Amino acid sequence: MAAHFALPPIEENEDGWGPVSVPEKFKEVPYYAPFNKGDKVGKAADWQQQQHQGRGRYQRKTEQQSEGVATIFQWIYQDDDSSFQLVDSSRSQLKKVGGRKYQNKFQQRQQKGHGNWQLQQQQLKQQKQQQQKKQQQLGTKFQPRKWGAYDQNQPMAKKREASVEVKGDWNLVEQFDFNSLNRIIEDEPKAEDIVTCGTLEMYDKSYDRVTSKSEKPLERTNRIFFNVTTTDDPQIKQLAIEEEGNVFATDVILAQLMTAPRSVYPWDIIVTKVGSKLFFDKRDGSQFDFLTVNETATDSPTEDGKEGINSASALAREATFINQSFSQQILSKDESKKLAFHKHPFQADGEVVASVAYKYRRWDLGGSIKLVARCESDGYAKGKNDKDVLFTIKSLNEFDLKLTDWRKKIDSQRGAVFATELKNNGTKMAKWAAQALLAGTEGIKLGFVSRVTAKDNYNHVILAIQDYSPREFATQISMNFRNGWAIVKKVVDACMKQPTGKYVLIKDPERPSLKLYAVPEATFREEKTKA
Repeated sequence: MAAHFALPPIEENEDGWGPVSVPEKFKEVPYYAPFNKGDKVGKAADWQQQQHQGRGRYQRKTEQQSEGVATIFQWIYQDDDSSFQLVDSSRSQLKKVGGRKYQNKFQQRQQKGHGNWQLQQQQLKQQKQQQQKKQQQLGTKFQPRKWGAYDQNQPMAKKREASVEVKGDWNLVEQFDFNSLNRIIEDEPKAEDIVTCGTLEMYDKSYDRVTSKSEKPLERTNRIFFNVTTTDDPQIKQLAIEEEGNVFATDVILAQLMTAPRSVYPWDIIVTKVGSKLFFDKRDGSQFDFLTVNETATDSPTEDGKEGINSASALAREATFINQSFSQQILSKDESKKLAFHKHPFQADGEVVASVAYKYRRWDLGGSIKLVARCESDGYAKGKNDKDVLFTIKSLNEFDLKLTDWRKKIDSQRGAVFATELKNNGTKMAKWAAQALLAGTEGIKLGFVSRVTAKDNYNHVILAIQDYSPREFATQISMNFRNGWAIVKKVVDACMKQPTGKYVLIKDPERPSLKLYAVPEATFREEKTKA
């Protein structure tokens, strides 16, 4: 009798391939695994896993061999079929984040059963957001290098406020980029002395022997110093009436213009045009009355309220006091050694004024421009053939004793000390050179004055004095006097083109440029009245 054989029912899938229905017992089992073109072909089931149970390294090896395969149908065989279960023992591929070390650590966490892929992706996203947030916070603390990388040792440039608030009714009429000021006038104008006023004292040669080993305490002076602006100078008013020039200023204002591209701190100058005449003035209460300290240093002083005696304003007052006291202390008090000129233009009866000579000098800048400026000299000495030689007196001051340590360096490494000061105070030293050249003095006596102790900004000592000729000094600090005259000429020409009125020339606090604003006639008048 032939064996009975019946074919099982065959279902035809007209819409595709595969079964058209799922047996009842397989309804809860997924019947396909997600895949893409990059997936590897692997085994649907691993019947040899039973042999590897209890042998950890072989089991891990099997898992590694099936890495990258969609293994949702991997079965783990056990003796009791009733305990059948579906497990996901696969390892998802990770995108490399943070390098190999980070990736391996993350894979180890995953093998130990720490969360699923979606949770891990979410954690990675959160970590990335936190890193970006930290970088944004760092961006407010550190300054990017020119090539865009952050350097934690390089502080970000400080945001500075303008020296004066620009009002809504001010009109910008001219702007000078510092690059456009980098010119040199063909012929340096020659100075002509109109009148000299005041009294000078002779230099005390005993200060030539001052060293760090024989330092001298700095003595406070009670003499009166005058910081009179251009239009308040009675001598300049008279010279303007007499038509001795058509542009008027002071050596301090001209020096600020000549060294404008070196300046870091903001400043402003008032320009008044009356007919065909220009008057350049400092504003009452402006920075012109004080010397800056470490203006060009990498980490210049701030006004954050935490630095106390080393804040920018406190250091400026200290430096100004030192400069005034030093300029009078090194001069002889012998009445027979005084050099008198015309009457002091500002001294009242009974006042004890500082040793100073005011030279009113004139320069022909071409194009019908004749500039007259008041220039100052601080003392005099006897030169060759008993000739009177006028000189300028200035002083550098040390406030951070641990950082600069002048007492150990000033005698044997004075060049290094000078180089450091030039780096930190380049603007101030360039202005001193310009003032000396404008005044026509034949020498500069530069003092090095230090605090007695780092935390005492009241008591100081003189450690050394160095002599320079103004030209030599300007050359050493790379101050080009002909470039300074080119800057003055360009600013004067721009102002001469404007109609009669008041203007304010402002050094932009954030950008390397000067801006000339036309302002109402009453601007700053209230401030001057209060002063």
